[in-house]
Amino acid sequence: MGVIEISTGQLLLALVFVFIAQAASLVWHLGLNRDILVGTVRTFAQLFLMGYALTFVLQSESVWLTIGVFLLMVISAVFIIKGRVREKQIPYILPTFITMLLSYFVTAVFVSGLVIGSSPWWEPRYFLPAGGMIIGNSMSALAIALERLFSEIRKGKDLVEMKLSLGANYREASADIFKNAVTAGMIPSINAMMGVGLVFIPGMMSGQILAGVDPLLAIRYQIVVMLMLVGSTAVSSVAVMLIARKRCFGPGENVRLFS
Repeated sequence: MGVIEISTGQLLLALVFVFIAQAASLVWHLGLNRDILVGTVRTFAQLFLMGYALTFVLQSESVWLTIGVFLLMVISAVFIIKGRVREKQIPYILPTFITMLLSYFVTAVFVSGLVIGSSPWWEPRYFLPAGGMIIGNSMSALAIALERLFSEIRKGKDLVEMKLSLGANYREASADIFKNAVTAGMIPSINAMMGVGLVFIPGMMSGQILAGVDPLLAIRYQIVVMLMLVGSTAVSSVAVMLIARKRCFGPGENVRLFS
């Protein structure tokens, strides 16, 4: 059973959903019209660009080209996080990038080379989709966690400084804030695990079923994806929060965040 092709006209017909969103923003004065428009244009441009790029990468069978695409994806994710987390006082971008690159690369290699068993481990057909899902999911988690960490330390600065003055170190003084930030970042992945298969059919499984893959095989791939996402989110969130929290305090463990 072949895949039903979507013509250009049918693709444009799907823009009706964008018009609905634009109308809702206008009627209820949500102020989202520009974001919806930009998001729509970027969706078309970025996905078509990725489609052509993946076609070239799959044909080239080059390990360096595959890793280069993966690196570009991580860099793009860091810039998106920077756009969402508008923190100017704490230098968190470089450690976030390094942590994301290392943790996501190791996870993608593990899933592609060991769990799926592709040969070679960098086979773009498996490595890049796995890496892309890891990056996309964890990117959102990190943005939420970082925003929560910085905002709560800033809002609770007096309480944190009081704990420091009573003899607590920066870890003890910010323990609750750290926990709340990591938890906030992980909740979406955990909620997805709770509802997968019952509330919704995820993208990986839906795509494989549409392509004619046996649903029972698609389920196995989707289970791997769900476990991969919650693990990578946990590792990257904890690692980045540990580094970012440390940078929120000076050499004398004074709070460096100001209102």
